[in-house]
Amino acid sequence: MAASELYTKFARVWIPDPEEVWKSAELLKDYKPGDKVLLLHLEDGKDLEYRLDPKTEELPHLRNPDILVGENDLTALSYLHEPAVLHNLRVRFIDSKLIYTYCGIVLVAINPYEQLPIYGEDIINAYSGQNMGDMDPHIFAVAEEAYKQMARDERNQSIIVSGESGAGKTVSAKYAMRYFATVSGSASEANVEEKVLASNPIMESIGNAKTTRNDNSSRFGKYIEIGFDKRYRIIGANMRTYLLEKSRVVFQAEEERNYHIFYQLCASAKLPEFKMLRLGDANNFHYTKQGGSPVIEGVDDATEMAQTRQACTLLGISESYQMGIFRILAGILHLGNVGFTSRDSDSCTIPPKHEPLSIFCDLMAVDFEEMCHWLCHRKLATATETYIKPISKLQATNARDALAKHIYAKLFNWIVDHVNQVLHSAVKQHSFIGVLDIYGFETFEINSFEQFCINYANEKLQQQFNMHVFKLEQEEYMKEQIPWTLIDFYDNQPCINLIESKLGILDLLDEECRMPKGTDDTWAQKLYNTHLNKCVLFEKPRLSNKAFIIQHFADKVEYQCEGFLEKNKDTVFEEQIKVLKSSKFKMLPELFQDDEKAMSPSSATSSGRTPLSRTPAKPTKGRPGQAAKEHKKTVGHQFRNSLHLLMETLNATTPHYVRCIKPNDFKFPFTFDEKRAVQQLRACGVLETIRISAAGFPSRWTYQEFFSRYRVLMKQKDVLSERKQTCKNVLEKLILDKDKYQFGKTKIFFRAGQVAYLEKLRADKLRAACIRIQKTIRGWLLRKKYLRMRKAAITVQRYARGHQARCYAKFLRRTKAATIIQKYWRMYVIRRRYKIRRTATIVLQSYLRGYLARNRYRKILREHKAVIIQKWVRGWLARTYYKRSMHAIIYLQCCFRRMMAKRELKKLKIEARSVERYKKLHIGMENKIMQLQRKVDEQNKDYKCLMEKLTNLEGIYNSETEKLRSDLERLHLSEEEAKIATGRVLSLQEEIAKLRKDLEQTQCEKKSIEECADRYKQETEQLVSNLKEENTLLKQEKEALNHLIVEQAKEMTETMEKKLIEETKQLELDLNDERLRYQNLLNEFSRLEERYDDLKEEMTLMVNVPKPGHRRTDSTHSSNESECTFSSEIAETEDIPSRTEEPSEKKVPLDMSLFLKLQKRVTELEQEKQVMQDELDHKEEQVLRSKAKEEERPQIRGAELEYESLKRQELESENKKLKNELNELRKALSEKSAPEVTAPGAPAYRVLMEQLTSVSEELDVRKEEVLILRSQLMSQKEAIQPKNTMTDSTILLEDVQKMKDKGEIAQAYIGLKETNRSSAMDGHELNENGELLLVYEGLKQANRLLESQLQSQKRSHENEAEALRGEIQSLKEENNRQQQLLAQNLQLPPEARIEASLQHEITRLTNENLDLMEQLEKQDKTVRKLKKQLKVFAKKIGELEVGQMENISPGQIIDEPIRPVNIPRKEKDFQGMLEYKKEDEQKLVKNLILELKPRGVAVNLIPGLPAYILFMCVRHADYLNDDQKVRSLLTSTINSIKKVLKKRGDDFETVSFWLSNTCRFLHCLKQYSGEEGFMKHNTSRQNEHCLTNFDLAEYRQVLSDLAIQIYQQLVRVLENILQPMIVSGMLEHETIQGVSGVKPTGLRKRTSSIADEGTYTLDSILRQLNSFHSVMCQHGMDPELIKQVVKQMFYIVGAVTLNNLLLRKDMCSWSKGMQIRYNVSQLEEWLRDKNLMNSGAKETLEPLIQAAQLLQVKKKTDDDAEAICSMCNALTTAQIVKVLNLYTPVNEFEERVSVSFIRTIQMRLRDRKDSPQLLMDAKHIFPVTFPFNPSSLALETIQIPASLGLGFISRV
Repeated sequence: MAASELYTKFARVWIPDPEEVWKSAELLKDYKPGDKVLLLHLEDGKDLEYRLDPKTEELPHLRNPDILVGENDLTALSYLHEPAVLHNLRVRFIDSKLIYTYCGIVLVAINPYEQLPIYGEDIINAYSGQNMGDMDPHIFAVAEEAYKQMARDERNQSIIVSGESGAGKTVSAKYAMRYFATVSGSASEANVEEKVLASNPIMESIGNAKTTRNDNSSRFGKYIEIGFDKRYRIIGANMRTYLLEKSRVVFQAEEERNYHIFYQLCASAKLPEFKMLRLGDANNFHYTKQGGSPVIEGVDDATEMAQTRQACTLLGISESYQMGIFRILAGILHLGNVGFTSRDSDSCTIPPKHEPLSIFCDLMAVDFEEMCHWLCHRKLATATETYIKPISKLQATNARDALAKHIYAKLFNWIVDHVNQVLHSAVKQHSFIGVLDIYGFETFEINSFEQFCINYANEKLQQQFNMHVFKLEQEEYMKEQIPWTLIDFYDNQPCINLIESKLGILDLLDEECRMPKGTDDTWAQKLYNTHLNKCVLFEKPRLSNKAFIIQHFADKVEYQCEGFLEKNKDTVFEEQIKVLKSSKFKMLPELFQDDEKAMSPSSATSSGRTPLSRTPAKPTKGRPGQAAKEHKKTVGHQFRNSLHLLMETLNATTPHYVRCIKPNDFKFPFTFDEKRAVQQLRACGVLETIRISAAGFPSRWTYQEFFSRYRVLMKQKDVLSERKQTCKNVLEKLILDKDKYQFGKTKIFFRAGQVAYLEKLRADKLRAACIRIQKTIRGWLLRKKYLRMRKAAITVQRYARGHQARCYAKFLRRTKAATIIQKYWRMYVIRRRYKIRRTATIVLQSYLRGYLARNRYRKILREHKAVIIQKWVRGWLARTYYKRSMHAIIYLQCCFRRMMAKRELKKLKIEARSVERYKKLHIGMENKIMQLQRKVDEQNKDYKCLMEKLTNLEGIYNSETEKLRSDLERLHLSEEEAKIATGRVLSLQEEIAKLRKDLEQTQCEKKSIEECADRYKQETEQLVSNLKEENTLLKQEKEALNHLIVEQAKEMTETMEKKLIEETKQLELDLNDERLRYQNLLNEFSRLEERYDDLKEEMTLMVNVPKPGHRRTDSTHSSNESECTFSSEIAETEDIPSRTEEPSEKKVPLDMSLFLKLQKRVTELEQEKQVMQDELDHKEEQVLRSKAKEEERPQIRGAELEYESLKRQELESENKKLKNELNELRKALSEKSAPEVTAPGAPAYRVLMEQLTSVSEELDVRKEEVLILRSQLMSQKEAIQPKNTMTDSTILLEDVQKMKDKGEIAQAYIGLKETNRSSAMDGHELNENGELLLVYEGLKQANRLLESQLQSQKRSHENEAEALRGEIQSLKEENNRQQQLLAQNLQLPPEARIEASLQHEITRLTNENLDLMEQLEKQDKTVRKLKKQLKVFAKKIGELEVGQMENISPGQIIDEPIRPVNIPRKEKDFQGMLEYKKEDEQKLVKNLILELKPRGVAVNLIPGLPAYILFMCVRHADYLNDDQKVRSLLTSTINSIKKVLKKRGDDFETVSFWLSNTCRFLHCLKQYSGEEGFMKHNTSRQNEHCLTNFDLAEYRQVLSDLAIQIYQQLVRVLENILQPMIVSGMLEHETIQGVSGVKPTGLRKRTSSIADEGTYTLDSILRQLNSFHSVMCQHGMDPELIKQVVKQMFYIVGAVTLNNLLLRKDMCSWSKGMQIRYNVSQLEEWLRDKNLMNSGAKETLEPLIQAAQLLQVKKKTDDDAEAICSMCNALTTAQIVKVLNLYTPVNEFEERVSVSFIRTIQMRLRDRKDSPQLLMDAKHIFPVTFPFNPSSLALETIQIPASLGLGFISRV
């Protein structure tokens, strides 16, 4: 199809635009050949007439279909041109936030200027092992491809990272190195990547600077070779640097800075160690202030300095060398401040004692006068003489700057050399991957020698890149057998020849440098004469004679000739160097040693770079004076040589290209500047790659992909069985021009634009099909609508007619009803009217009669009142008359009595002068005093009554004690007043003369007392009324408070319940986290254990020299050092294998630091593993020490004292612990809640006390059981000692004294005699003939326990008596405290008294309640303890009785008559134990564990049979009380299981088999441990089989840890099996055929989703799951454990699937969401079939399900956003946004997700607190638990099959 035919109406094209570079437009009419103008419609709504170029008549570029926009690979675009590339990058960068894009073999990386979460270890794991085309573009994909090709092709690789300053080259190189370190297994071992990264702060500080484009621009290039060994693990690295920008040391442009290190030094000048450097602010130095921008925003130079120093320390640079480096750098700064004074035009001087120069000389330790002389003079040597010539001020300044540059370059090379020494490895390098971090093409306003060298290097790299791309294209065509046609591509060899050929620019520059009077002007003239008008790539500017222009591959660049010669010469005066070499500062001469030779394997040059040559140049022979002059190479010559070596290295490797693009110059995040991007795309070769691809056949499809995609364009008859022929037939019909495509062996090649044409045909076909489907569906819908309407109309008619009939019938009924209603209504109206009239008549009568009656009543009332008035008036008149008469009579009486009184007064005055009168008066006064006394008493009585009333009122709130005390005090006051009154009487008797005055005083006092009494009475009454009011208010407040307290109690109860539920959930989560951390620690421990063994073996192979006749190949010895680390007790019993001595000389070097690091880590893990057992060891040591002390004491109290000591220690520690917990709990309750809530009756208090009680009970039960078992164990150990010695008469005597019964003594004597008699016999006869000694020991033990019990009861009674005494004392103290509180309360105001009394009562009741609860707990503990002891004693007595009956000696029954009796043979009753000899232990372990094959013999066994056999052997060792045998057997078992898993750890059946048996062994140890918690489900027979002598709780913990390790290994095995299936089966394979179509892909093909032979499908996953499940069920694994395994498997499936979905843009489509949901439904169906829906496995798939739903839901409106936010609660915000960004339509009918919608989602989810991590942790392992699962199998019924080869063990 002709290209012009595609320019039809509505076709979209790209037209040039000065602002946006390219602008999209749409054709308004078809284009016809010959048209000069195109009518276009722009996206902004404007119309445009676009005129074609009349010369070329070139049409504008066509735009790709929207379905192809945003592709991962630019070569997948149908139209390959600049606007398509630019638009695709912009859409990916701005809309999808994707910074990486493929362009054929090139990875284009756009700097986002923002931290992105796409570089974590989970992302590395996701890309590891994947094909480059299967995942989205990433730097990790390029690194994986390089790593894979290095391992597969055995060829070195190179990653070439290039770009402008600030484009992100260094960061990309760093991430590539991190990837290599992680995937090669060296991230935690060799740490090479860490060392390289540690060198970054140093290299950045001395090699990076601020420029106008980048704040941290690298001003040198580097090539890092990362070395690998034969196992492709990193062993070392080497860094090569080149073209350091030395001129920046002495000159900086505006807004730029010098190298960072100088500003870091100035910022740290105030540090004490830097005082000697005599530095200051950066503006004080000429070399740091020229740019005028000494500070970078957001960067703290002092902090950066600290990081630089830390990095130096990490790389092994000592403090002295660091200070030496800083001295040199400070010296350079001071050297820049050296000033010169002109004497004349040809000479200059330095002022005497010039401070900058003196500081420089002091720092460099050189002579001031000598340096001052040679800075102002130079030496000229001729053939015969040597002259010293002064130089001008300008020349001196240039020489000073040259010296500073030279020193800095030497220091730079020294640091690079030291870094290489640190990164160097002694191990031989097998291969390497080089990472080239090189500057990109540069063009500035003023371009000098540095830009010329940089662009020259880019020309060479571009040529190599073009040749590589061309080569790959040619290989692809030849591989597919496509006819090869020469593709014209840009060859920049002419430009390279212009620069480096004979008489080229560099050659002429070197020639001019050798001329005595050569200048930049003369060199420019030579250039013009040689190349102008002879080379089309060389031009001369119009307005300048000191510049030239070169046409590079990217753009034209104008170079200024000024400074070229000086920079090329790089002249430094030899005399100045000699002065520095003579320095007393040791480090400075080191920098200048062997100036002509390299200081490192890659020779350092004077230009500050390290060339790529590894062999130093041979020194030339000749006179010493002429060596430097004749053979000194210019900078340009050195750079050309190093560039050639670099190209040789790159050509010898397979290159991988990363092109970094700077999206804008302002460092704005995710901002795309089209102009800047196009410039860089042209400069980095991306567009050249596109052009080369577009020149041939850029679009390539496999036949299967083409058939799958364009099956819709074929008819059924076109489809043949052979896909290739089918595609050929279809293409011949669709594309008539055969030149537009070619058929290869496996692919179809298309010209540019043909895929777009095919997509157009496909879209048209689908559109037509859609129209037909819509037509049919719309017709069907309309017909259904018509039928529905017709049926509705008929229904409406039926109902309408029925309604009319019902209305008519209703009318008839209503008419009849109306007639009846009228009849009754009329009757009702008439009757009502009659009633109203009758009622009105009666009312009128009643009112009238009432009116008459009231009138009559008023009349009678008036008459009665008139009579009363008359009565009162007459009485008043009579009383008035009587009062007047009485008043007159009294007045007369008064007058008469006054007269009589006057007469009497005269008589009295006469009589008063006589003595007798005084006596009478005295008698009268006594009477008056007595009367006064009585009056005082009466007043006191009144006062008492009033006080009693007040006291009674106060007595409502106070106790009787308060009343009595107040009364007593008042009585004392009254008594004191009475005494005072008596004193007054005596004073009156003594002072009769003053009696009249005292009488007046008494009268006054009486009046005042009366007034006070009245006043007090009023105040008391007022106080009483106030108190009553306050009492009423207090009652109301009390009721309100009670109501409020009840409400608060309810609220607090509800709150506490909610908090309890939340805390319970949080505790469960914390428990799972702790369990997960513990299991991860076990996993790390086992991994390090294996690593330790591997390193040990490697070290043995590498170090040990095998000797003939001494080589061991024993495979059965136990590796105790690596495996027996779980218990100190176990480790004590094992023999440590002898280690062979290492030879003194090692043949192969060993990384001992790594070995020591691993050994230290293993030791730390062992210490963490044995924390709990250290406490047990400490207690056992205490027991041993107490036992050693007690050996001197009588043995009678051995068991008792040990029991008591153990019990005391346990109870003391437990008591302290419980007290602390109780105090903390009370404190928390008192702080967090009200007192009413924490009261003893509150619900929260009851809940907490119940929990505390239950926990304490369970703890006590466990502690008591442990104490009893330990005491029995210690007593049995003591009892065994007499069995072995039997010679200690003292012990025997004490034991005999304990036996009160004669029969016991006789029996013990017979047993002793039999024991002595059989001492020479073996132990077998002792067990056969009698066990009297065991009976005797059992009796001793029982007696000791009974004695200890009696003594403990005695002590308990004493403790109770002591407790009662303490209680009495406490009651006394409480009484005193109550009295004190009472006295204090009396002094308080009434309100405070009430509150204090209430608080006191609450406190008292709380304390009483707590005391009662403590007493109840003590009683419960005592009861439980007695019950347990009773059970133990009953069991012991029963065993003793049985033993006595069985062990009656023949001497006791010799007198009984013997009668012949038939003795029937009885089958032997087995006890469920297996007996074996000690020497057969290794054979037992070997046959039962090491050589047992799950697929062989174990298939037909009882599930868990090895575990039962091992436990039965342990039971027999426990029965024999042989602790060594138990330990040895358990240790060998654990070690052997570890060996089997290490040897066959990748076999799922083996791991599953031993996981099942380990769990069964653990359950058996629990079931038969004798603990009540594990004996609930046992039968009586099983309870008899419990262990009696040993507590194996520690071994249960060890076995639990082992089971955890096996479980984790099982998870890793099934993960390795499932991993290759998941992505293919869950994502790539089309379970529902035809739903998803294959989109066009680029050069990097993805794995096909079509099910070929060997690809995994969903059925493969289901079959594998069935296999796993059947194996676990066959091995008898616990059902709960199977559920946990299934949950883990489903989590792995969901996590891996979701992670790949998040990293693959092509998978994020609507159809793929349907496929995923169907696959998940199949997995759920599998769970239902296996009855595992309650295992929690379905919940682990929830994130995947929600991601699939997210792909299918609508994504347009705000309602859709709300629905997505509520639906995707299992996905993180980053995952939701990532899926929406990656969503890609497969067909044109689908729409992309808009950026505004994604922002809406982000705004709605901004408050969600979730992890920022993008990917799920596919390596996460859920914490495993082993719920107790007792076995119903009886041990005595187990038969041992002969196939196990265990004939040497016997059933007991």
